[in-house]
Amino acid sequence: MALNSVTGKSAVSPAEVSMLFARVAAGNGYAGKKVLAIFPDHTRSGPVPIMFRAFCDHIGPQAARLDFLIALGTHPAMSDAMIEDHFGITAAERTGKYGKHRIFNHAWDSPSENSQIGLLRKGEIERISQGLMSEEVPIRINKKVLEYDILAVCGPVFPHEVVGFSGGNKYLFPGIAESEIINFFHWLGALITNPKIIGTKNTPVREVVDLCAAMLKQPIHAFCYVVNKSDIHGLFAGESREAWSAAADLSSTLHIRYLDKPFNTVLSCAPKMYDDLWTAGKCMYKLEPVVADNGTLIIYAPHVEEISYTHGKVLDAIGYHTRDYFAKQMDLFAGVPRGVMAHATHVRGIGTFENGIEKPRITVVLSSKVPEERCKRIHLGYLDPASVRVSDYINKEDQGVLYVEKAGETLYKLKNPPEWQA
Repeated sequence: MALNSVTGKSAVSPAEVSMLFARVAAGNGYAGKKVLAIFPDHTRSGPVPIMFRAFCDHIGPQAARLDFLIALGTHPAMSDAMIEDHFGITAAERTGKYGKHRIFNHAWDSPSENSQIGLLRKGEIERISQGLMSEEVPIRINKKVLEYDILAVCGPVFPHEVVGFSGGNKYLFPGIAESEIINFFHWLGALITNPKIIGTKNTPVREVVDLCAAMLKQPIHAFCYVVNKSDIHGLFAGESREAWSAAADLSSTLHIRYLDKPFNTVLSCAPKMYDDLWTAGKCMYKLEPVVADNGTLIIYAPHVEEISYTHGKVLDAIGYHTRDYFAKQMDLFAGVPRGVMAHATHVRGIGTFENGIEKPRITVVLSSKVPEERCKRIHLGYLDPASVRVSDYINKEDQGVLYVEKAGETLYKLKNPPEWQA
């Protein structure tokens, strides 16, 4: 599949998106084929309704079947109402105009819904991780993919804390994978650390993702879009790796902001699409590199009521800690999903654990509806959101204070990074 793209300094219009899909549909063998489109859930920004309609309008008429699978990773399943809002359709349209196109939630925690397609060998893992990990990992993925002739991943590309840049084959692994590869994938990223990975195009974790994708027999097409606020600035359609690579190059110019100096205080405001700390943690990941040593980052999320709707009980038990707190005493955490530990380390940030004493580099404070007692129990600071006057943080950069209105997508880095992020 040849790369097709549309980009512009101003927004790419829905009409331009439609024309690109028309070109792709005309020459890439969709006729008579069963096509499964894999889309992100509601925790990712982007023009999902536009993409959904373009698939249905251009690929749907040619395909023998066109269905959609929501790449949840380990996020909770979306309700019918959430799906309809996310895809921009009414309940009547879902059963009527678009009724022949089924929309499925991924079931990452249901063995009967997933099938093994291969195995990552011990030697391969040792090579990729440069000795950080040594094990074999079975590769299991939603078995629905085996029913289709072509897989088409569609979603945004942003800097990402685990893999470097999101998008492309990541919507397969971990997007529609089972828990073992998900946990492996995230723990590898945690061992390398967020500051060393995020915003880096080619990483060991991306290599794992692409190796897993290569175990699938079908062609994998990708429709990777790059958005800034609500506008599409680029759409790249082609073979999955090629389309992702082009989108990551554009994302690196739009979604990374380089600063001259770090800040003592950062107010990182979570958008409402992040409905728990599991997703709002991105407000830390994207800003950790510009918080000064011994500084404070506040995740301001007054709408958030829960740590994690899926993994809250586990996080209550283990708390949020630096990487070495877990890595140096893994025997204490036997049976804890490593993907959950990875999230905990990414939110808590860089630090040390020596002689039984943990020293995080910075203080991370949660300002949300999660009670103070619970924040203390999981080793996060607490700030009553009702006490926060956002105006106190705006335009104070010369005083060492940084305010980020919609955090979680733009990566902030230093022009001259210290050794722990280089």
